Amino acid sequence: MSVKYKLLIIVIFHSVNMSTSDFEFTNIKCTSLDKDFDDFEYCHLKSVNRTFKYISVKVRMYKIPVTKVKIASLVEFTNIKCTSWDKAFDDFEYCHLKSVNRSFKYLSLKVNLHKVPITKVKVNFSLLKRFNGYKPFLYNITVDACKALRHSKYNPIFSFFYGLFKHHSNMNHTCPFDHDLIVEKLPTNFMNQKVNGDIKFPHGDYLFHSDWYAYGINRATVDFFLTLS
Repeated sequence: MSVKYKLLIIVIFHSVNMSTSDFEFTNIKCTSLDKDFDDFEYCHLKSVNRTFKYISVKVRMYKIPVTKVKIASLVEFTNIKCTSWDKAFDDFEYCHLKSVNRSFKYLSLKVNLHKVPITKVKVNFSLLKRFNGYKPFLYNITVDACKALRHSKYNPIFSFFYGLFKHHSNMNHTCPFDHDLIVEKLPTNFMNQKVNGDIKFPHGDYLFHSDWYAYGINRATVDFFLTLS
């Protein structure tokens, strides 16, 4: 065999070797949300040696038989960012994500309004999914918030986005707004209920982006980031 063909075979085998991937477990977490119903006896990842790992799980069921089972997605907040574009008009007193423990997080924000009452509000809601950076995904709408809050069926997409936080906010009425606006301790378990309802989303990293306009001017932006797994 000539040197030319020997070199070609070596290159091919080298390329095949480089293109293979290794699958490796890194962690496992199991959480019972109702210990009267079930509890994990064990949930672990074990290394036999440097190249071999396995996982084992045992959950005890206390109320059997179980006849209805549903597999749902899990929401985890990862970050929140709030920006005022006109501090003479509004400013954020706080905007944070807090971890109570490893499995429970909530977000809170408060925006102080300096020129009340506010009688004209528009809001742009958009959903982005991370594909080599955050890209538009499904929804990007701008609505008259005063009208949408006055008529619950005005815009179903607005109603969905608004429903993500309305029960944890004092923005639960239509215009005018003559007070500071608060979203207080919005938990991940409430978000789990929403994303596992009628509208299904694929797993991944998401950005929920919102721009808030008063009298036709963008006054504030709120971005919160979450992972759906």
